[in-house]
Amino acid sequence: MFSIGAPLIRQEKKITHSETKNLAMIFQRCDEGKKGYLTREDLKVAVVQLFGYKPSKVETNMLMDPALKADLPGVPLDLFVSLMGRKLSVLDPYEKTRQIFNVFDVRCRGFLTLEDFRRAFSRVAPRLADRTILEAFREVDQDSDGHVSFRDFECVIGHGQEKP
Repeated sequence: MFSIGAPLIRQEKKITHSETKNLAMIFQRCDEGKKGYLTREDLKVAVVQLFGYKPSKVETNMLMDPALKADLPGVPLDLFVSLMGRKLSVLDPYEKTRQIFNVFDVRCRGFLTLEDFRRAFSRVAPRLADRTILEAFREVDQDSDGHVSFRDFECVIGHGQEKP
């Protein structure tokens, strides 16, 4: 049962050593002029490299706020790693798989048919043999009902992703 005043709890994962190294590498690449901190524009570029989107003015202000409160000219490496690490830790591990599923599910039915597979593959691999598409569909259609649910899809496509 939900209480109106109860806060939502997000399950956060701990970022790995390799993710921390990647954050430091992106920081170094985006630190234009090697100042030791990221300016507002540097930070936007770093977010694009990490998450694939340009942050809004509001989000950029929120990310810059701790540095400004500490009277820093920009976001230093340790703060960048902390901020981006927090952002990475709350990412939905199923998001990429869900995006791929939604590309296939053009009718927004919540399941895929063989025709959905054929349509998607005709766009990305037009010379792919129909036999290959049929085999791929059968592999993903785990219960052989002619419909691929997100769960079926995730089990096969998202197999390599880390589970929460």
